[in-house]
Amino acid sequence: MTFIAKPKIVHKGLSRNALGLTIRDYEGGMSTLCAGCGHDSVTSAIVQAFFELDIPPYQVAKLSGIGCSSKTPAYFLDASHGFNAVHGRMPSIATGASAANRKLYLIGVSGDGDSLSIGLGQFSHALRRNLDMLYIIENNGVYGLTKGQFSASADVGTKAKKGEVNEQQPIDPVQMAMAQGGTFVARGFSGDKDQL
Repeated sequence: MTFIAKPKIVHKGLSRNALGLTIRDYEGGMSTLCAGCGHDSVTSAIVQAFFELDIPPYQVAKLSGIGCSSKTPAYFLDASHGFNAVHGRMPSIATGASAANRKLYLIGVSGDGDSLSIGLGQFSHALRRNLDMLYIIENNGVYGLTKGQFSASADVGTKAKKGEVNEQQPIDPVQMAMAQGGTFVARGFSGDKDQL
């Protein structure tokens, strides 16, 4: 097995936030995701936001489920707490972390397969409980890690690699979150990092 380390590049002119940290202090390991995957844009936006908001990494708990999205937390906030839950169960872990330490900033990163299929009930109950957390669903309409099956959010008429066509109506996580009383709900596009 080969291990590739992320290169440490020192930029003397790197700005510091109010905590005296540079943006490098908010980064994580080197991404192993496929080239062009939007998940890396999401990671970059998270790093930038936590840096600009002056949030100390040690006060953050990052949580994930299973799938490509579950790799994302490894790529930001190396000095934070982390937990990789079983498939679809990240919201329960977030609930426990919140109950144990209300001072933690919780950030859950999940995929559409993780949150909208096996974890749909967990996602719904996290909304119902109004957990104080940032819950990001990296939604691409496909189970990418297992090579391309449709997820519950795939649009009608979407064609898979092997030619099959999705005939099922998609679940819209934004509509669901608003209908269940989410206090801040937004949709972003990974191709537009500044908008994220």
